[in-house]
Amino acid sequence: MERISYRGWENCYRLSDGRTELVLTGDVGPRVIRFGLVGGENVFAEREEDLGRLGGGEWRIYGGHRLWHSPEAKPRTYIPDNFPVEVREEEGALVALQPTEAGTGIGKELRISMEGGGVTVVHRLHNRGLWPVRLAPWALSVMAPGGMGIVPLPEKPSDPDHLLPNRIVVLWPYSFMDDHRVRWGRRYIMLRQEPGNPHPFKFGVNASDGWAAYLRDELLFVKKFRYIRGRTYPDFGCSVEMYTDDWMLELETLGPTSELEPGEVVEHTERWFLVEGVGVDSEEEIEE
Repeated sequence: MERISYRGWENCYRLSDGRTELVLTGDVGPRVIRFGLVGGENVFAEREEDLGRLGGGEWRIYGGHRLWHSPEAKPRTYIPDNFPVEVREEEGALVALQPTEAGTGIGKELRISMEGGGVTVVHRLHNRGLWPVRLAPWALSVMAPGGMGIVPLPEKPSDPDHLLPNRIVVLWPYSFMDDHRVRWGRRYIMLRQEPGNPHPFKFGVNASDGWAAYLRDELLFVKKFRYIRGRTYPDFGCSVEMYTDDWMLELETLGPTSELEPGEVVEHTERWFLVEGVGVDSEEEIEE
């Protein structure tokens, strides 16, 4: 763990286990702006015109990985995170705390550690306001262009007789079913990021297997999370969502919706892994 400058920000923090590395911003965020193999490319996208910028009243995507709270709405979701965050080390973890959001009373926290060949990212939402807030933690990774998102569909039946539906597929108003970037498979849904394609596309599923992935240049980024059966998830029941446009693909996981009372905290944990030498283009290859 070391303090570094990165892409115009003077206060950033690098965490590495010798094989992989990540960079957390301290001047804005909290954001994990970089994750990848040591000396390799960033698996996350970076918005060049946003890098190194500080302050201002407009929301900026920056790139990298961030924490939001669902449901999405303006101005609630797009409160700017353009200001410094408190970063400290606690028991081997890198902890970033955002000041309380004006208007929502919610404070965001990322707690990051490397262990077991992967990265553990704990996302916490603190209700520091005076009233309950109905929300769900929402972890968004902005992936570099030119890759393919992968999410498994549920296999386990909803009832013993296999008579009831067991999967949810949700589409946004701008998403067309015949978009050539998406493949509706039997076991997996695959979504390709196509640089320069200006039309946005987004879908969500109840990914009860608890993982989603992004493949680019034979490097597979996998994020695992806990799916809690019987709980209510946002956006008609989605635990994984993917969004793509002309420059990136967002790989998103969500926790269940809860009524967060003043003083309470809710958390959502992801485990990140990088797997090298992966080349897939079919469901059979994904399964293998």
